[in-house]
Amino acid sequence: MHVELHTELSRELSLFHITMMGLGMMIGAGVFLGIGNSLYLAGPGGAILTFSLNGVIALFTAMSYAELSSAIPRAGGAYNFARIGFGRGVSFIAGWMEWFASSVAGSVYALTLAIYTLRYFEALGFLGWLPVSTDWAVKIVALAAASFFVYINYRGASETGKVGAFFTMGQTLFLVLIGVVGIVVALREPLRFQNFTPFVPMGWMRILVTMGFTYVAFEGFEVIAQAGDETVEPKKNLPKAMLFSVYIATVIYVCVAFATIVSIRPDSPEITGQVWQWIGSFRERGFGEAISRLIPMGNILLTLAVIFASTSALNATIYSATRASYALGRDHMLPSVFANIAKRRRTPATALLFTGVIVILIAFFLPTVHVASSASIMFLFLFFMVNLCVIKIRYNMGDELSYGFVMPFFPVLPIVAILMQSVLAVWLVNMSVVAWIIAPSWIVLGVLIYLFYARGHAKPSEHDIFVLEEEKAPEGDEFSIMVAVSNPDSAIGLVRTTYQLCGAKSARVELLHMVPVPAQVPLADAQHYMMEGKEAIIEVMLYLAPLFPVSTTLRYCRSVARGIVSAIREKRINLLIMGYPAERRELSTARRRRQGFILGSTIDPVVERTPCDVVIFKDAPHTTYRRILVPVAGGPNSVFALEVASILMDRDEGEIVLFTVDTGRKRIDIDQFMATYGDNLDIGRDRLRRKIALSDDVVHAIREEAGEYDLVVIGITNRPFMYRATHQTVPEELAHTIDKPLVMVKAQTSVGSMLKRFV
Repeated sequence: MHVELHTELSRELSLFHITMMGLGMMIGAGVFLGIGNSLYLAGPGGAILTFSLNGVIALFTAMSYAELSSAIPRAGGAYNFARIGFGRGVSFIAGWMEWFASSVAGSVYALTLAIYTLRYFEALGFLGWLPVSTDWAVKIVALAAASFFVYINYRGASETGKVGAFFTMGQTLFLVLIGVVGIVVALREPLRFQNFTPFVPMGWMRILVTMGFTYVAFEGFEVIAQAGDETVEPKKNLPKAMLFSVYIATVIYVCVAFATIVSIRPDSPEITGQVWQWIGSFRERGFGEAISRLIPMGNILLTLAVIFASTSALNATIYSATRASYALGRDHMLPSVFANIAKRRRTPATALLFTGVIVILIAFFLPTVHVASSASIMFLFLFFMVNLCVIKIRYNMGDELSYGFVMPFFPVLPIVAILMQSVLAVWLVNMSVVAWIIAPSWIVLGVLIYLFYARGHAKPSEHDIFVLEEEKAPEGDEFSIMVAVSNPDSAIGLVRTTYQLCGAKSARVELLHMVPVPAQVPLADAQHYMMEGKEAIIEVMLYLAPLFPVSTTLRYCRSVARGIVSAIREKRINLLIMGYPAERRELSTARRRRQGFILGSTIDPVVERTPCDVVIFKDAPHTTYRRILVPVAGGPNSVFALEVASILMDRDEGEIVLFTVDTGRKRIDIDQFMATYGDNLDIGRDRLRRKIALSDDVVHAIREEAGEYDLVVIGITNRPFMYRATHQTVPEELAHTIDKPLVMVKAQTSVGSMLKRFV
């Protein structure tokens, strides 16, 4: 017997470690380079607003990362989220971009470390003995720094976290010191507030340019998402670390920008023009020139701060890039050698080796400015994708996943983040046109690798939908009806009722069975659980095949509801027919609400998400009915209920009664409703009647009236699932209390259908 061995990364990172990793990736060289450029391009107020607004937008995206990481705490970050939200192709591109963006950012930090270190030693006169030029010395030191931190990452997650935490604490304390000194100096000398005049001299649109350029300084929550396999209590600690790191970084950035602006008195003799103009004229070095005049020994402290910042950021980016490539190898999107884990250190050694090669090659051979801008654009692309993923995954899989954190104001926050990130990415072209050439080129290369390798080698995911057997439907534009068949005992009773609907619509029929596989059973064994479904489909086909075009499909998915909705979208179904689950009938209302579902764990999400009309049958085994009660309250569901009733009505002796309950509040004009829709549906006036009852209890009134009828047809409440799960609604209560054959229907509007198919 073949036994597959599974290896795991070690769980050693605490909340403190991963928070420091996130801060280390945020408070890197970007903040030192960004302040001077922001002052030059947008003025003093623009610099403050740049970091403040970016912090708000970053917080929105961090909430998306936090929610998804709490539900899917695995190494891979955006790659994992895209795999579940959009499938293999998009997820590969996400992981491919993550790997490249983090690797390139690492090379930038290695070069920054080398430049500032050598400049400091050169100022002290210690480099006269060097046999090579300064430029070559920078390359050599950058290579050595990158190699050192590749080794630190090889030592293990614990070593990575400890070293990163040490350097991050050093840089954070220094920046906090700068902010405090700046605030104290400004309060003691109010004259320095004149440096903020004019506040936004270059216009408000310039702020978009500086926001796009500095947004990469807020990317730290991405590296935290990569630590899901190595974090202690990841469902709780990952979201906390992400939100803490954004809060801390934003406050520090704003305070440091403030301190930079007030660092020099406006009446200083060395200043010509405005202080902010003088600082901005130094561009990348503006922050250093200002702080060296604010704090005694500022040059030495600044050099130490940059060294701390660059090393912590380099450490974090190598970690993040390694986990991205490891995740691709783990799922065979890249060769499985990328998933090899060192036996002793329990670290992804091969993925780390390839990442180190990329970091070193870029740092040694390529210019870094435009490539770094490409990394910024790719991070914006990634954040855009993750915000889309959080919407789609919450909507399609919210009932499957166990969340440790759920963002507030959903989906407003991710939508705002998507819009703003799109604007920032477009405006970044003002900083680097080359970046808009490099980034798409890398993505195109990734697409080619996916098409020619990854697509054919990728292994299944726990959240994938698998087609076990399928008979393709013939091409055509006929009305299509899908019948969700569960087991042989209920299949024939369900199909007898659907016979009339299929005939009235001249429909082609798609029989679907979602194979129920226990959660603990491997995906490879799903085919062993499909025999019962095949029997049910065969029985239904024997009944329907002589009368209608019929095709069949057997699929497997951990969530039956998601599998049904996915099949409906894929096959562009017009009408779904389902049976009401027998196990729900004996449950009390209170117990149903405690379970989180009203009609059932399958029906509730299907009704909420499906882009087509839905008909649910409960104890309705006959093909036609003589007396049918249709409770109406107006709206598309009442109209659809009347249409379904007209199809199921006995054409010789049938009668439909439109019934409404007058509770003293606003009620439907039932005469107008009957006149309008009765004629449209070609129901004879002698076959259609109306009745009004006075009662405060709608459910009781309908239940009492239903005793005289053969069938009740009612529309499902047009309310979101969360509302229906917490409030008593008439159709759902009838489903559990009425002892008559019942049909519940949900009509889909054209706009709603398009939106649901898109989502």
